[in-house]
Amino acid sequence: MSEKVEITHIPEPEGVVAGNGYTNVVTGTGRLVTVAGQIALDRHGNLVGEGDPEAQARQVFENLRRCLASAGVGFDEVVKLTYFVTDIAFLPAIRTVRDEYVDTARPPASSAVEVSRLFRPDLLLEIEAFALAP
Repeated sequence: MSEKVEITHIPEPEGVVAGNGYTNVVTGTGRLVTVAGQIALDRHGNLVGEGDPEAQARQVFENLRRCLASAGVGFDEVVKLTYFVTDIAFLPAIRTVRDEYVDTARPPASSAVEVSRLFRPDLLLEIEAFALAP
């Protein structure tokens, strides 16, 4: 018998405004899967999308997809994404890519943080994920 992850989205807890493009609270059952911050490096360690936040986001989400798959889950089981960006103005481009991966009707909880820099000056963003697996 296979177990199923049960995830509950609470977009607008009492007294809290609903998020735009994210859910305020996501809870569920299952085994916690944490994915370290992913950056826009391909499998050979080469930067993808120098100076292009959308291209970098595409590589980051592909890296996240592969990491999640290695734990037996996908974006449907992601309960939290944390975005670290060197310019908050990149968020619309990042969201465009994110919307190709997540269920926009039931998006994960999310936080976005503008940082002065990442560990390499050519990196524009880093994203970490938390998911629940059966």
